[in-house]
Order: sequence, then structure tokens, then C-alpha cells
Amino acid sequence: MPGRSRFSHFRFMLLPAAALLLAGCMVGPNYVRPAAPVTPAYKEAPQTYKSDDIWKPAQPGDGVRHTRWWELFDDEQLNSLEQQVDVGNQELKSAEARFREARALVGFARADEFPTLGIGAAAASLRDSPHQPYFPLPNSFATGDLQLPVDLSYEVDLWGRIRRGVAAAGEKAQASAADLESVNLSLHAELAIDYFELRSADTQQRLLDDTVKAYSDSLELTQARLEGGASPASDVAQAKTQLDTARVQATDIMVRRAQYEHAIAVLIGQPPASFALAAAPLESKPPPVISVGVPSELLERRPDIAAAERRAGAANEQIGIAIAAYYPSLSLNGVAGFESSALNTWFNWPSRLWAVGLSMGETVFDGGRRRAKTGAAQAHYDAAIADYRQTTLSAFQQVEDNLAALGILEHEAAQQDEAVDSAKNNLRLFTDRYVGGRDNYLQVITAQTEYLGNERNQVEIRRRRMEASVLLVKALGGGWTAAALPARAEIIHPTSKSTTER
Repeated sequence: MPGRSRFSHFRFMLLPAAALLLAGCMVGPNYVRPAAPVTPAYKEAPQTYKSDDIWKPAQPGDGVRHTRWWELFDDEQLNSLEQQVDVGNQELKSAEARFREARALVGFARADEFPTLGIGAAAASLRDSPHQPYFPLPNSFATGDLQLPVDLSYEVDLWGRIRRGVAAAGEKAQASAADLESVNLSLHAELAIDYFELRSADTQQRLLDDTVKAYSDSLELTQARLEGGASPASDVAQAKTQLDTARVQATDIMVRRAQYEHAIAVLIGQPPASFALAAAPLESKPPPVISVGVPSELLERRPDIAAAERRAGAANEQIGIAIAAYYPSLSLNGVAGFESSALNTWFNWPSRLWAVGLSMGETVFDGGRRRAKTGAAQAHYDAAIADYRQTTLSAFQQVEDNLAALGILEHEAAQQDEAVDSAKNNLRLFTDRYVGGRDNYLQVITAQTEYLGNERNQVEIRRRRMEASVLLVKALGGGWTAAALPARAEIIHPTSKSTTER
């Protein structure tokens, strides 16, 4: 009979192993990447912006390489500032910390794949009284109990609830990694835009300072003509008014420059009081030519699209988790350890104890709770799909908007250059006629105003072209690809140097 008893114990121990073999079923829908509306080509892309000679986004084989797209603008000061964003920007550090939080939650979810073990020692002593009211013991004595049990509990993942929870956490962590790249791209683009705004203000400042000098010369001219009896006092008054107005404009532009300088300081993580940029004009060279590729490539280039797609995958896993609640749960529980009434025999082999068992439970009635949770999970998934498609449409819009802006502004810049030349000739003509006594000073003032307005608009168009170039690079993803996202295995088992850590 002892052999039969051992066989019974062995057969009983096979029950947990058999239950584990059942843990291969997974209920709920399998995730399929949702379709997004895509056109074969961009509507606003001229032939110039289809060239691949100047700028190419990173290819999947490039791994984690990030294109330093700001170097396209060939501005050493801009390059230096952009490098400081990765080191000092606090918003970027916050996004990186949120990614690390999401990655840690993957480990939290994955812990459910393993059994939970607990250990606790206990010691108790009891002495029975000889004067008990019932069943008195004539030979009362004290007894002790020493225990050192190890408890085990494990939920068998019969229907994939735990596996889907780990998958959902991994996809959320991937979405957080894409969010980090979106923040990184936005901050670098914001810095470039602020930089060109500041350089535009510098150019406007220089232009207005030159204008103030020119108007001062005109005022001297009218005063000389007044003293010579060739012009009325009204010409001097008009010239002085024109000069005062230009001085006000030259002073006002300083507010705009100061604000952009402060914004740049914060972007690179410095207090505005400790940061300053020397004045320099915005160069008149055209913006760089940018390759846009085809619209379908945008789905892999934009980190915000990748984040929306990963969140849709996580939402799909939640449907499976909700459906798994309809099925019975199976748990494995066990305890093993030592128990004795004496310290010297506590850890002897005969003092061992163990127990193991399986339990299965099924909810019979829950008032519609599971049905409601499944419906909510399905609705959340539908919303995630709509968010993904809306993000894609918005990305296409941003590319088209900036392609159109670049094309139109290029044509407008050529027109504005002609307008500046015409206004300059017109001013020279009326100034000569005024000096010659053939026209009054009002004609000169009108010509001066038109010339200044056209020069300032020329600078503004130049700035808008640079800004549209930055926004186009941002709309195209800045050289990022979805291949740079950390794989789920990397998130679950992070290396000492993650691809997304800075």
C-alpha cells in the first residue's frame, strides 16, 4: 500500500501541470492595424519638393538614428541652440519620465504571469488552566507551536486575460515612447520657429534703424529748404511726424525680440535673465528643399500617428480582457514548510508540511457588470480607431498646408522683391522732384511709407518661408520612423541604455 499511496500523491501533483497546459487559449478579437485614408500623392507638392537630393527621412534600417534636420538651415547659432534642448528642456525630461513610468507598469502587469510566494514565521504558546469549567485537565501543561510556512498562489491564464494585460501595458509603453518623440520634435521645431522670429525682429530692427536715419536726413533737408524759403513749415512738420512714427516702430520691435529671446531661454532650460543672443539679421537665402515622399510613408514617419495606433492596439486588448471575465477562473494554491512544538525539532524532516490544490470559480450573476464592461471596452476601441484616423488626417493636412504655403510664398517673395524695387525707385523719383521744386513733400512721405512697408513685408515673407519649412519638416516627422520604437521585448527587459533615454 505505501507504493499505491506514493502513486496517488504523484497523480495528484500532475493536476497543476495539466492545468498549466490548458493555459494556451485566448479569447477576444485579434488586433489588426486599422486602415487609414491615404491618397497616392500630395495635392500641393510641386516638382521641386519631390526631390530626394536634399533631405531624406531615416530609413527603417537606420534604427534609432535621428536626423538633425535643423542643420538643413545652415545656421551655426541655431545648431548650437537645438543641441541644448535635449540636455536642458524640462518638458522633454517630463515626457521621458512618463515613458519610464509606462515601461515600469509593463513589469507590474507581467508579474501576474508568475506565482506569488509568501513566507512568514509564527510562534505561539498555550497553557491550559486546570480549573476550566468544562472537562478539567488534572495534568495541565503548556504547549508551543512553531511554524514556517511558504504560501503559493497562482492564477492559471486559461483565457489570456493576463497575457492581454501584459500586451496592453506594452503597447501603452510604446505609445508613451512615441509621445516622447512627438514632444522632442515639437520642442525642436518650436525653438527653430522662435529663432527665426527673433532673427526676423533683428532684421526689422536694423531696417527701422536705417529708416530713422533716412528720415532724419529728410527732416534736415526740409529744415534747410524752409530756411532757404523753398518749402513751407508744413513740410518740416510732416517730416518730423514721419521720423517720430519710425522711432516708435523701431522701439516697439524690441518688445517682440525680447519675448522670443525669453522663449528660447526657457526651451533650452535656462532662466531668461541669464541668456542673451546677439543681434543678427535673418539671411535672405531661400529655405532648403525638402523631400516629402508619398502620403503612405507618413503613417510610419509621424510619432503621433504611431502613438495613436499603439493605443488602438492596447484598447483592443481590453476587449479580450473584458470577454475573459465571462469564463471560469482557475487558481493553484499551495503551502509548504515546517511546523513543530519544539525549537530543536522545528526543521527536522518529519516536521515538514505541505498542501496543494486547485480551485475554479465562475460568476453566475453580476447584474450586467461584465456586459457593460465589454461594451465600454468596445466603445473605447472604436474611439481609439477614430482618434488614429483623425490624427492621420490632421497630419496630411499639416503637410498639405505647409507645401501650399511654401509654394505660394516662393511666388509671393518674387513679387515682393519687385515691389521693393519699384517702391525704391518711386521714392527716389519723388525725392528728386521735391528737391527740384516740382512736387510737395506729401508725395515724398507717401513714397517713404510705401517703401518702408514693402521692405518690412519682404522681411516678413522671408520669415514665413522659413517657418513653413520648419513646420513641413515637423509635419513629415523630422526623420523619425516607427522602426525606432522600442520593441515589446526591449520594454519588458530594458537594457542599461534604452534607445529613448537621453
